[in-house]
Amino acid sequence: MDPGCSPARHEFVPRWWHRGPAGWTLNEGEDDHLRWLDTAYSDRSLITSVGPLHADHAEQNDRPVGLPTSSSTLPSLVVRMFQHARLGDRDQLLDVGTGSGYGTALACLRLGDFQVTSIDVDPYLVDAARERLEHLELRPDLAALDATGELPGAYDRIVATVGVRPVPAGWLAALRPGGRLVTTIGGTSLIVTAEKQQDGSAVGRVERDRAGFMRTGHGPDYPPGSREILAAAREHDGESVTTGQYPVVDVEQAWDLASMLDITVPGILYGYAEDRGLRTAWLTHPDGSWARATASGFAPPTVHQSGDRRLSDTLDEIRAHWLQHGELPVRSARVLITPDGRARLARGAWRAEL
Repeated sequence: MDPGCSPARHEFVPRWWHRGPAGWTLNEGEDDHLRWLDTAYSDRSLITSVGPLHADHAEQNDRPVGLPTSSSTLPSLVVRMFQHARLGDRDQLLDVGTGSGYGTALACLRLGDFQVTSIDVDPYLVDAARERLEHLELRPDLAALDATGELPGAYDRIVATVGVRPVPAGWLAALRPGGRLVTTIGGTSLIVTAEKQQDGSAVGRVERDRAGFMRTGHGPDYPPGSREILAAAREHDGESVTTGQYPVVDVEQAWDLASMLDITVPGILYGYAEDRGLRTAWLTHPDGSWARATASGFAPPTVHQSGDRRLSDTLDEIRAHWLQHGELPVRSARVLITPDGRARLARGAWRAEL
């Protein structure tokens, strides 16, 4: 992709959300044109939806509460995902996760819009991307559908800028033999690349590279319940109260730790805060389990835990393995994806199944 002919990113993100001390606030590009350009052409992700509220539909006084549900991914990461796909000039590409449409535009410039199909679960995102792409005279095939279901067409490359777990069986069914899949495992920073075999399976590896994408959804917002569990983790005393072995860590920013933890216990959500030297981290799980670690600086933390799982204990076991072995086994693991979408990971004696 020639940077000289890159699409105008600011046209794909006229409004975006910024999270500050007061929560999520709306940014309107037209209000400050120079700031808009500076933000759009920085190499960072721009949040376009929080919960079900897209920035395009928001008012200046709106303060949404919840997790990001759509974004314009930082351009360098989009390009890296396409590089992992090893795109050939004649390849038919399925771009999973239309989002703002900017990544789709990059794919069109690389392959030609007639070789690109892009899908997203949110009809508004698809409609808005179509309009913005047509403004650039790019007309790929766009569709609003659930990527975890059956897919239209057959493709040489499938590149997903959303996290999945497990790999949808429809992806392997739509991938031609010899075709290449590039995706991330939901809840982790693990990039998996795999090539489809004649028997319908796919064989590949966990790349040394890292990426963090939002999980696939079945609608424009995440399921309810996570906020209530996080509130309990913030406010309540645990059934178990102990002193932790290791300093408090912001697990979400420690990507290898977070990835290994989510392979071990899928579905964990994280929280972290610092206040006048007091550091607090939360782990929550959809089954109602939660953990909270609090400490002044890097002192041993007080750990509260509740529920069927002892999440902090599991995290400590992973941290101990890292200290003992120098790395975690999930990086560079071999991957076998069966036709029904189950992924098996292996490295040395370590094994895991998603």
